[in-house]
Amino acid sequence: MLRGILITILTIGIAGTAVWGYQEHQEKNAILQNAENNYQRAFHDLTFQMDLLNDKIGTSLAMSSRSSLSPALAEVWKITSTAHSDVGQLPLTLVPFNKTEEFLANVGNFAYKTAIRDLDDEPLTNEEYETLQSLYEESAKIQNDLRKVQHMVLKNHLTWMDVELALATEGAPADNTIIDGFKTVEKTVESYSETKFGAGMVSLKKKDENFKYLKGKEIDQNEALEIAKKWASPGDRVEERITENGEGSNYGFFSVDLEDKKNKVHSTMDITKKGGYPIWFLVSRDVDKQSISLNEASEKAIQFLKEHDFEDLDLFESAQYDNMGVFTFVGTKDDVRIYPDAIRVKVALDNGDVIGFSAADYLKSHHEREVAEPVLTASDAKKKVNPNVEIMEERLGVILNDLSEEVLCHEFIGVLGNDTYRIYINAENGVEEKVEKLHNAEQIYEDVV
Repeated sequence: MLRGILITILTIGIAGTAVWGYQEHQEKNAILQNAENNYQRAFHDLTFQMDLLNDKIGTSLAMSSRSSLSPALAEVWKITSTAHSDVGQLPLTLVPFNKTEEFLANVGNFAYKTAIRDLDDEPLTNEEYETLQSLYEESAKIQNDLRKVQHMVLKNHLTWMDVELALATEGAPADNTIIDGFKTVEKTVESYSETKFGAGMVSLKKKDENFKYLKGKEIDQNEALEIAKKWASPGDRVEERITENGEGSNYGFFSVDLEDKKNKVHSTMDITKKGGYPIWFLVSRDVDKQSISLNEASEKAIQFLKEHDFEDLDLFESAQYDNMGVFTFVGTKDDVRIYPDAIRVKVALDNGDVIGFSAADYLKSHHEREVAEPVLTASDAKKKVNPNVEIMEERLGVILNDLSEEVLCHEFIGVLGNDTYRIYINAENGVEEKVEKLHNAEQIYEDVV
C-alpha cells in the first residue's frame, strides 16, 4: 500500500517536473524567437534604407534646380537617422562598425546643414556637388555589400541568434557569414577618404567620445565590486559576478551582478574603469504596495544624489509607474539648466529605496563650461513663438540641437488649446530649435465591456 502511494507520488512529481521543464523550454524558445524576429526586421530594414539612401542621393544629383535640393536632402537626413536606429538594434556591439556609423553621421549632417540653408542665396558649390557625387558612389558600394549579406542570410537561413552567440562565446568560430559580411562593409567605408567631404565638412565627423570628461585613476575589479556594494547596498550573503567590458573602445567598464537569493533581490551595475563612476544600476525586486508619496520619494532621490556627491542639479520631471517613482534631474549653472547633464533615479514607493539609477548622459557631457550671455532678450525670443501659444513660464537652458551641438536657448512653457508645450528658441539667432508636447495624465478607463 505504502509502496503504491510512493510510486504514485514519484510518478506525479516526475510528470510535474517534465511539464515544468517543457513550459520553461517553450517560454525560452518564444523569447529567442522574438529576439530573432526583431534582429531580422532591423537588418532587412537597414538594407532597405541603404537602397533608399542611394536612390535619394542619386535623385538629388539629377535635379536641374539647385533650390529644389532642400526637400530631397532633408529626406536623405531622415533616411540616415532611420538607418542609425536599425544599426542600433542589431547585436553588433562587439563587432567594429563605427566607421559605417560615422559615414551615416557625415551624410546626415551634410544633408541637414545643406537642407536648412537658403539655397537661393547660398547655392551648393562645385566642391559640395563633388561631395554629393562621392557620397552617391560610396553608398552604392555599401548597398552592394549589404545586399550580398542579405542574399546569404536568406539563401542559407542564417539566424542572428547565432551571431549573438558567436560574439558572446569566447573562442567561437570567427568565420560567421553575417559577421564577415559586416566586416566587409566596414572595410569598404574605411577606404573612403574623409577628405572627400571637403574642408567645410571636417567638423562634422562623428566622434565616439563617450566618457571623455571623466577624471580619476583606473580601478580594478576588486575596487569595482566594492563600489557596487556601496551603491546597491546588497545583503551580507550575495553571489558576486564581475566581467570586464569595452575592449577595443576608447573607454572601458566593469559589469557587476549581485544576487541575494534569500531575499530575492538581484542588482546589476556598470562602472567606468576610469574614476569608478556608476554608469547605471538596477535593483530587481517586487514592489507590492505604495507607502510613501511621490513627493516623499523625490526627497529620497535628492538625498541619494547628495550622498553620492552629485551637486547643482534641478528636479526636471517626475512620474509614477505602478509603485515606483521615476525622477529626472538636470544640471544647473548660474540658474541656467544644462539639459545634456541628465540623471534619472527610480525610487520604490514601498520603503523609499533607490532601485534604479542612470547617469550615462551626465557622465558623457558633464564638464566645466562657460554659459554665454544671451544675444536675444527673453521678450525678443518670445516674439519668435507662435502667437497663439499662451506663455506660462520662461527660463534659460542649454540643449542639444539636431546636430548634437550644445546651444543656449530661451525655454518657454506655453499652452495651446488643451495641450502644453515646451519651446526652445535659440538665444543667439532666434531659431526655433525644438518644440516638445508635454504629456498629460492619461485617462483611466474602467468597466469597459
